[in-house]
Order: sequence, then C-alpha cells, then structure tokens
Amino acid sequence: MRVLFTSIEGNHFHQMVPLAWALRTAGHEVQAAGNLAMVDTITQTGLTAVPIDSPSLWEQLGPFHQEAIAWFNSVDTSAEQQAKATWTDLLAYESMVVPALLAPLNADAMLDQLVSYARAWRPDLVIWESFSLAGAIAAVATGAAHARLCSGPDLAMQVGTRRDFVRGTAEQPPERREDPTAEWLDWTLERLGAPAGFSEDMLTGQWVIDTRPPSAQRDTGLPTLSVRYVPYNGRCVVPDWVLRPAERPRVCLTLGTSITEAGSENFELAKTLSTILLALSELDVEIVAALDPAQHEHLPPMPENVRVTGFVPLNELLPLCSVVVHHGGYQTKSTADLHGIPQVMLVGYEWVSEGMGDEYAEQGTTLTIPVSELTAERLRDTVRQVLADSSFTAHAGRLRKEILTMPTPNQLVPQIERLVAGHRTGGRA
Repeated sequence: MRVLFTSIEGNHFHQMVPLAWALRTAGHEVQAAGNLAMVDTITQTGLTAVPIDSPSLWEQLGPFHQEAIAWFNSVDTSAEQQAKATWTDLLAYESMVVPALLAPLNADAMLDQLVSYARAWRPDLVIWESFSLAGAIAAVATGAAHARLCSGPDLAMQVGTRRDFVRGTAEQPPERREDPTAEWLDWTLERLGAPAGFSEDMLTGQWVIDTRPPSAQRDTGLPTLSVRYVPYNGRCVVPDWVLRPAERPRVCLTLGTSITEAGSENFELAKTLSTILLALSELDVEIVAALDPAQHEHLPPMPENVRVTGFVPLNELLPLCSVVVHHGGYQTKSTADLHGIPQVMLVGYEWVSEGMGDEYAEQGTTLTIPVSELTAERLRDTVRQVLADSSFTAHAGRLRKEILTMPTPNQLVPQIERLVAGHRTGGRA
C-alpha cells in the first residue's frame, strides 16, 4: 500500500520517522509531505519528500498566535477544571484555536497543493500528527484511510472537551449552534470538491497511533494502537566526552531551539541562561547545557563544572544523566522517560500549559516550574530536590519498564494493514 505522512515542521516529523521506516521495510511505499523548510529534514532520513510551497512554521502562525498562547496559558486546563467547563467556555476555546492555530497551520494554498498531489499519487493511508489536519483533509478528499499519530497531551478539542462541546451544541437553540471547527473544515472540504463533508474523525483520526505510555493515554472512544516511542535525533555525531563516566551527577539542560526565534513569546528566556547556569553550578553536579548556538553566543565564561555545547543526540546523552531540565518538548520528555531519567520541566511555554504540566507531574517522574515564576534560585532548588529524593528515580524506572512492554513500530505494521483494509474507500490496492 501507499502511505503518506504529513507534519507541520521538522521536529514533529522526527517523531514519525521510526514508524515510516517500519512501514517502508515491510514493503510499503512511503512518502512524507512538508513545507520547503522540511525537505532536507525528510530526505536526510532516506525517505521521499513531497515539497509543499508554504511558509515556515512561525511565518504561518503570525502575531495572533502569540496572543492566543497567552490566553491559553492563562486558562486552567486541568482535568478537574475541564470537567467544570460550560458550553460557552468550550465555544471560546474553539473560536480561538481555529484562527490562531489550526487554520494558519493548514492554510488554503498549502491544502490545495497537498490535495492535488494526493489525488495524483492516491495514497491508501495518510498518517498525520495532531496539528497537521491537512493530512485528514487530503485523506477525505481522496478516499484514503487516515490515522493520527498522537504525541504529548492532546489538545482539549481532540478529546473529552470536544465531545462535551458537541453534546452542548446539540442542546442549544438552532440559532446558537455555532461550531467554528466544523464550519471551517466544511468550507474547506467544499472548496476542495471533496466527496464528503466534516466528520469528527477529522480531528481525531479514524484511529489513533499513540506513543505515550498506556498509563498516560486518555480514552478517545476510537481504536488506539499503542506504539513504543523510538528516539530519532536526525543526522548526528556522538561526541567522545558523552560516554565518559561522570565524576558527579550529570544534569542536562536543554531548552529547544524555538525560544531564540523572533516569533517565540519566551525569547527573553534565552537571555537569562547565564544566571540559570551560574545558579545550577553551585550544586555538586556536572552541568551539560545542550544549547542552540543563538542561545549561548553571549554567555560569559562558565565555572569548570558547566559544559556548554551545541546539539548532542539526547538518546546517547540522557542515559548517563541523573536529571534533565527542559522546556516540555515531547521528544525530550519521551527520551528521558524511555531511559528512566527524572525531569524538571518548564511549563507555560508555547502550548505546554500548566495544566499539561500537571499531567506530567502526576507520573511522579517530574517537577514543573511555570515559566512566569522561573528564577535561577528556584530552578537550582528544584533540581536539588529531584536529585535528593529517590522516589523520582524510582517512578522513572517504573515508567521505563511500562514503555518497554509497548509494541515497537515494526510490530505495529500488521495492525495498521488490517485497519487500512477496513477504512479505505479510494487509493490503490
């Protein structure tokens, strides 16, 4: 069969690579569609790229995205609060997330190209990650089966609160039955000449491929295929110092790359790195600050127990660490989980809300600090707490054992083949 992967940008695509190769080595044709900035990322994996002439991630999102993030992070997104949300609350969320996130990431010009290509290539299956609704749209337009690769806490609109919103909408008088998400997707499908209109599985996938540990998954009411997270760090080299035994507990600090981009609301965080590193150096530890060049170009000389470095493959570095401090990136968290490493996570960064941080903290492996409350001293004391409390390591070890019981991407392929046979209405045999 033919399988098309869609993703909004390169780091999100990295999460899809192991499954793409599992399908490829099982004999299926695999291609990956992405904007022009992703082409090199895709081809470096050895997979075939389908270039889509659309702006880069931050160019697509625009300034309203940042205003929406500030609103989103001001809302209590905990499960307890979501259960109390009224229909008006949920309508406000839907009204914000479409223009601020989903429509910009799945813009008309990009959809036109993707659907045109899918109609020519005729995939049997489209696998899309949660922000790439373009994949679901292309699948509906061509009769392909489609599945959503879920990584990290779901956007609220894609799980329980979306069901609550739909239920609440049906209870409203006809003149008040607004549904911004359904309206946008209906208009889009009609414009593209799709044979069918909006259905709820366009937000969830006809089934879900979930890389989270089973204990962290939430019921979507759909078939769910659990698959072990397999790290993919791109083309990289392991520095020789990584494998040398550390003389003291090793603490990794990594904050991703987007905080140094002009569109990021936390650009100022990059400017506080020297203060953070100096505070952490007061601990009896070895600090490895794996930073983007733009994050450390203005750093002053650091103490001898601080190693400032560029990109290091986390799959090689984290197994030799005692704690990792990070920005809530799913790949960083999942790599730490896989290797049983306790974590300190900065939350309220981009769409990693404090409520999502609470979900992570419930696993017992992680302490969280809201970015709005971050000080160098608090971060230092939190790292000290995690190092001193053996329960974090114990919970991380338990989570690692759970992850290792999950099927690998290769083991998942036969289940995917069966599901495609039951859902495909177009494509090729």
